[in-house]
Amino acid sequence: MELKVIPVTAFAQNCSLIICKQTNQAAFVDPGGEPEKLKQLLKEKQVTLEKILLTHAHIDHVGAAKVLAEEFEVPIEGPHRDDQFWLDMLPQQAAMFQFDKVEAFHPKRWLVEGDTVKVGALSLAVYHCPGHTPGHVVFYQEAHQIVWVGDVLFQGSIGRTDFPMGDHQQLIDSIQKKLWPLGDSVTFIPGHGPTSTIGHEREHNPFVADKSLKQ
Repeated sequence: MELKVIPVTAFAQNCSLIICKQTNQAAFVDPGGEPEKLKQLLKEKQVTLEKILLTHAHIDHVGAAKVLAEEFEVPIEGPHRDDQFWLDMLPQQAAMFQFDKVEAFHPKRWLVEGDTVKVGALSLAVYHCPGHTPGHVVFYQEAHQIVWVGDVLFQGSIGRTDFPMGDHQQLIDSIQKKLWPLGDSVTFIPGHGPTSTIGHEREHNPFVADKSLKQ
């Protein structure tokens, strides 16, 4: 596997290009915007885009998804169906956050806990991690010990829960019950900011460190 993380939009959202070196097929995770920049990356890497994966439906994570899916004739997979209302509100989200016009869409495949998505010969396990949004999912590649967590967890912080249908306790539960069991050595790619490891956050994150959550 080869991985390239490229920030897009004014929100510096981490869009990932996952490349299966065995098949030369690739997938974008959360292409939030700047489609020309992302298309240039595909040319530079000389790979074939196979699909688009979405962790959740906030515009800074999905803003370029429909455009790329239509141009390359590839499916969009994810998030969980509970984020449909956010996808339906994409035109309003675009206006609110001063994005170029973005049309509402539905993915080819909604994802649920226990699903697997494929990128070439690579398999990624799907975990439903609500809290930041109700339909948020994460993608875990076990062999390479990497998990794409969207806006669930950050280095030193956690996702916001003050948006519609956000739930702080759900978010904490998602982190403790879904992410922590993956193991301390697992690296996570957050939606914004630098990467970190599960172990580092369990030790140092002021919001969810084990010592912070002890009753």
